[in-house]
Amino acid sequence: MSSFSSDLTGRDYEVKIGDYFSRGWEIFKAKAPLFVLFTLLLVLIQVVISILPAPIGTRGEDGASGGILSLAFNIVAPALTAGYYFVAFQIARNRDAVFGDFFQGFNKFLPIFLVSLVSTILTAIGFVLLVLPGIYLAVAYLFAQPLVIDKNADFWQAMETSRKLITKKWFSFFGLLLLIFLLNLGGAILLGVGLLVTIPLSVCIIAAAYEDIVGLNSVSDVSV
Repeated sequence: MSSFSSDLTGRDYEVKIGDYFSRGWEIFKAKAPLFVLFTLLLVLIQVVISILPAPIGTRGEDGASGGILSLAFNIVAPALTAGYYFVAFQIARNRDAVFGDFFQGFNKFLPIFLVSLVSTILTAIGFVLLVLPGIYLAVAYLFAQPLVIDKNADFWQAMETSRKLITKKWFSFFGLLLLIFLLNLGGAILLGVGLLVTIPLSVCIIAAAYEDIVGLNSVSDVSV
């Protein structure tokens, strides 16, 4: 285990949910138009895929996800959604962020992809095994992707560090994610349009929690 992993899993901390919502809002509103535009782009990509006929898209496959573009999107989606963290961390470091920063996830494509793939598989197995292990892992891996992005951890190191760190205050993090879920439910109720705000805001809230509990590297190691 690396020194940074040992330091993190050995520390004590408090989960300050109200502070994370406040800080997350500050991060979001600093570049709100960029966050909303990037979310809209991801939505439009999925809409295009859904209306294109099979085998290119998914139309005519009764909701199946076997279209070529759908498969390709599922592969690159972790790197794309990681862009929210790259931008949120830039803002949290008091550095400027531009739209191109949302695509920085491709600079760390493999570990980001592996975090998504392996954590999804393990969580799915956990749900099969009496559900509760799956819920535990879904919460415990919350910081895995940020650790890859910010600390340049490999995928397994990031997953295990996140799991051990979050397990100390697991129920508090469960409460945080439950409130984030309700936030997005409210966004969905507003004809779905609210999700353009609540989805990136949710990531900014998690980024705020990561900033407080783990701490951001002072200089991003991602080449721009």
